[in-house]
Amino acid sequence: MKKIVYKVGAVILFLLTTTVFTFCSSPQDWFYSKSSFKGRPFEKNLVSEKSDKLEDFTQYLKDLHTTSMVVLQNGEVIYEYGNTSKINYLASCRKSILSILYGKYVENGTIDLNETIGEIGIDEDDGLLPVEKQATVDHIINARSGVFHIPANGGYDTNNIKKRGSVKPGEYFVYNNWDFNVGGYILEQKTGNTIYQEIEQQLAIPLGFQDWNIKNQKKKYNTKKSRYSAFHVYLSTRDMAKIGQLMLNNGQWNGKQLISKEWIKKTTTTVTPTKTVNKRYGRTEKSSVQFSYAYMWWIFEEFYNNPDFEGAYTATGWGGQFITVIPKLNMVVAHKTKVDVLTLIGWAKHNVPDPLYYHLLNKFVNMNY
Repeated sequence: MKKIVYKVGAVILFLLTTTVFTFCSSPQDWFYSKSSFKGRPFEKNLVSEKSDKLEDFTQYLKDLHTTSMVVLQNGEVIYEYGNTSKINYLASCRKSILSILYGKYVENGTIDLNETIGEIGIDEDDGLLPVEKQATVDHIINARSGVFHIPANGGYDTNNIKKRGSVKPGEYFVYNNWDFNVGGYILEQKTGNTIYQEIEQQLAIPLGFQDWNIKNQKKKYNTKKSRYSAFHVYLSTRDMAKIGQLMLNNGQWNGKQLISKEWIKKTTTTVTPTKTVNKRYGRTEKSSVQFSYAYMWWIFEEFYNNPDFEGAYTATGWGGQFITVIPKLNMVVAHKTKVDVLTLIGWAKHNVPDPLYYHLLNKFVNMNY
């Protein structure tokens, strides 16, 4: 009997080890499908790699577990690090992408920001309260719905969640994934397309993504918690940079207006002020980096007292995923870290927390290359 138990245990250990090893080794080689079409790369005008400051910065990225980074300035690659073609999980950067996708449908009337979720038919198995059903689409996509329902995935801010029905829609900001998942569902219901089809049609094809394949995209479901799935997005770093460049271009690409300038401005204009955001996340007026919140984009209100960050904004994803747009410098930064099984279960620290990313961003823009 002991021999049988030993053999079964050995087999299980082997399978677990193999699984973990597989997840941690070159996921693009075994998990992700190859690009379904070939896009056009950015021109390169790399800053001198012989610069001592640049060498120090590159070493700093290695120490931080950054896996890849692309910096664009004036529409050209001025710095890149790591394998920028590898596809990875974007975490909450997906929300900023959703914000872009809403643009044309709001403007052509397919989506009415003033329509309530009750009118749309949004509900949960355990029921939404009448006051919760009064939340509008606008409230949903700027995280002020007042619906404090558990989402299908993580991202339930227990420290700031209130008792259900205790606030009216629009009164209270809290970063709850339930809102964002419902925002994705609304887009799909109103357009008849999946979010991934919209990414392909609105972004991947016209921007010339180099590593896009719709087969790599997948949702996360947990109907025991919520009816509304999380629409996870998986992109390469260089394709993330193209999204940032589209935003920097005010929605224009190769002479075509893909997203209206008015929508870009609206979605990157403060809805929830810095004071409220600080209160939610324990920052003070003395914090070196401070934000307000717009339509699924974080707006820099203070960045190390650097005036070049006036009007700058960023998409932010757990673990170190970022798309940062700095209009005054005509710059885009796309940053990625590896999110694998070991990271998720806490056995390895491959992530780059927000404060460290802002520090490396500040370090880069102040190199005076």
